Amino acid sequence: QPASRHVAQLVRSGQLSATGHTKGRTYKLEPYQDTTTNLTIDDSLAEDRVWREWLVPKLKDLPGNVRDICHYGFTEMVNNVIDHSEGDTLYLGVTYSAKEIELIVMDNGVGIFNKIQKAFDLDDPHHAVLELAKGKLTTDPENHTGEGIFFSSRMFDEFAIRSGELLFTREDNKDWLLDRASDITGTIIIMNIDPESTRIDRDVYDEFTSEHEDFGFTRTRIHVKLVQYEGERLVSRSQAKRLLARFELFKEVYLDFDGIESIGQAFADEIFRVFSNNHPDVHIYYGETTPDVERMIKRALSVGG
Repeated sequence: QPASRHVAQLVRSGQLSATGHTKGRTYKLEPYQDTTTNLTIDDSLAEDRVWREWLVPKLKDLPGNVRDICHYGFTEMVNNVIDHSEGDTLYLGVTYSAKEIELIVMDNGVGIFNKIQKAFDLDDPHHAVLELAKGKLTTDPENHTGEGIFFSSRMFDEFAIRSGELLFTREDNKDWLLDRASDITGTIIIMNIDPESTRIDRDVYDEFTSEHEDFGFTRTRIHVKLVQYEGERLVSRSQAKRLLARFELFKEVYLDFDGIESIGQAFADEIFRVFSNNHPDVHIYYGETTPDVERMIKRALSVGG
């Protein structure tokens, strides 16, 4: 009875909505905010002003650490749209409830994966996703560091990018790529975080930067599954070279083999012997391996230089 009275009070106050009757009655959290807007992309649009004037009033009473994460992720993604999308309309959405904050940044431009593929002459949009996940990737190196998406994806509980027919998502500290999503014109970025999250943006920076390198972005973590096309095994040197591209920009690289059942000798050899011998300043670590993957890696290491 006390629980029933409390639930009834939450419904009256508007914090819960109820449908159905008696045993079939169900309840749903009502958001404090559920708002969208469209903005024209032109020279007058500035991400800091959009944050301050549009989003801040909708995120009242947030803990400072969560507000800082929302500030970083939102302004970085809006800036990407302004500088890179080549679109003319920015669509923004925010849903804020007791359970979750969801931020949506969408444009009608050329599409992020398509633009990266063309700018770096990559095989296809799948390869663009892999490069984006590594970090330090930008089509405008004079004005951007290529860190915004990398760090934003690790600050939020869930982070997703939909563009073209691909969905790149990061959840539970893993990167995933799904094909055959509905064809999206432009780019949609969705960021979710618990309002009571204890995560601090500085901790995320510290995980991938080094005080010995002037706090530069020197470490990265890659889910090897992103290299794998549907229906194929990781056996060739060309697959390994696709994974290894731009590793020389980092001091430490961690390879997460979760979801990879086995790898070929040539694939392992190219990473753990050939590349390591040619780039002794880049330290490659690995984990989440099956016994078969572990055996092949140790074989390559045993014949390393």
